[in-house]
Parts: sequence; C-alpha cells; structure tokens
Amino acid sequence: MMLGESYFRQAMQQPRRHHQQATRAIHYQPQVQARMILDALGFSGPITIISNACASGGNAIGHAWDLIRSAQAERVVAGGYDALSQMVFSGFDSLQAISPTVCRPFDANRDGLGLGEGAAVLTLETLDSARRRGAIILGELVSYGASIDRHHLVQPHPQGDTTLKVMNQACATAGVTPDDIDYINAHGTGTVHNDSSEAFAISEWAGRRAATLCVSSTKASIGHLLGGAGAVEAVVCLMTLREQWLPPEIRFETPDPACEFLVVNQPQDTCVNIVLSNSFGFGGINATLILRRWV
Repeated sequence: MMLGESYFRQAMQQPRRHHQQATRAIHYQPQVQARMILDALGFSGPITIISNACASGGNAIGHAWDLIRSAQAERVVAGGYDALSQMVFSGFDSLQAISPTVCRPFDANRDGLGLGEGAAVLTLETLDSARRRGAIILGELVSYGASIDRHHLVQPHPQGDTTLKVMNQACATAGVTPDDIDYINAHGTGTVHNDSSEAFAISEWAGRRAATLCVSSTKASIGHLLGGAGAVEAVVCLMTLREQWLPPEIRFETPDPACEFLVVNQPQDTCVNIVLSNSFGFGGINATLILRRWV
C-alpha cells in the first residue's frame, strides 16, 4: 500500500517525472518481494502469496503445515507482515472501527481496534529435518482449520457459527477436546461485532470448560497487525508454551456478557501444554491453529 501511495502521489504531483516509478510498480507485486528474499537467502521452491486480510498470517502457517503433512515439502518458511499506511488507516476509519480511546477486547465498554504493524516468520519442518540440522524446536503445530463465513463482507456471524465450526474442525484434526486446551489467544479485535461473535463461539465450543478456560487478546498491547496478526500471535503462543506463562490483556475491566470464559488481565505463571489461536479476516475467512509444547 505504501508503494502504491508513493506511485500515486508522484503521478499526480509530477506527472511528467517517472524517476523510480518503474521500481515502485515492480516492487508493488508481492511475489517480487518474496523472490528477492529467496534469492538473498539461497532458498528454492515455490512461492505462495496468501492474501486473506487479517487471517493471512494464520493461513500461511497452516498452509505450510499442510504442505509438510502431505509430503509436498520437508521444510517451509511461512509468516505474515503488514505496514501501516494512510490508505489502510482511512479504510478502517471509514468503517468507524478504530477506537477513539484504547483497544479493550471483550470488554463490555469496548469501542474499536487499535492499528499496529509488525511481522513474524517461522520455519516449519518435519521432525527428521529439524533433528538432522540440530534445530532448536520451539513447539509443535498439531492442527490447522480454515473456513469461510458468507454472512457479511466485513462482519462475522452474530452467533459465531463459522468461528465455532473452524475451532471444532481444528480440534477434530488434532484429536483434542476443549478440556485439553490450556489457553486461547483470541482474534479479539476490540470491535463490537467481532468480540461478541467470537465470545459466543468460544463459550459454545468450550461448554462446561469455559468457566476455567483462560483467554486473552494480545491486540490490546501490540495493536491489530492485520496481515501480520496471525503469525505474530502464533509466536506469542510459542512463547507461552516455552516459558509457561499467560500473556495478559491490558486495560480489561468489565467482561462482555457473552464471555463465559476467563479473560487473563494479569501476567501469570502456569502449566501450559496446548494452546489455540484464532485469526479472522474481512471477506469471512477464518483460521485456527493449535500448538503443543515440545518436551
């Protein structure tokens, strides 16, 4: 988006000056950026660009997992990134989705999200591959689920039907139940529609387990990283598994009535073996990752 903005400004302000415009146009294509990274690091193999809005990072990691499980690859580098730009900010502002105060996911008084920017990249590989090269194993990705919500282009189903479906799908693939999940890193944007929908889905999915289930949204601290959100939150989950603590949600005060689970609002040490991470995006794309502690 930033490259596009630069191209547009120069085209409007200096229409007869074409210096660097060709470079901007070429680098605007994401596959060119990825190709340059591959060349710089000496990697080989296909490039897949997943642009599923705020679920992109989660989908990219899940797609890498699918490639390895199906023996199409032994090692895959996957992640997500996004950078703030005026056009992106204006888009969310026009939807009245940006908080005029602070981002408070799952709080009854929430009033919108806070934008951030960042990136995370992970190497996923078979166990044999990791052992051969003496890699430090950070954790195990045990499941990935994806689904499409056709309810609305920018709003989730009010009762979280598709969210519930993708969480159940991921658990079925991993062979786990809500009782096995120690922590959920929620999508939790701080917007009215997303959080109530996700809260309904988590509460329904967890059932009796909800009363003791720990949930938080780290977007309250780092902002919504859009295309980078799912990947960065996967890294947060790996930190949780390795360091045995729960990341708190700052500024949380009054829970939404739909929250039948525990919202972590203070850092706490605990035993964490399996975590679940949700990522949802405009266009109705949903992704759920389940990660397990490596011992």
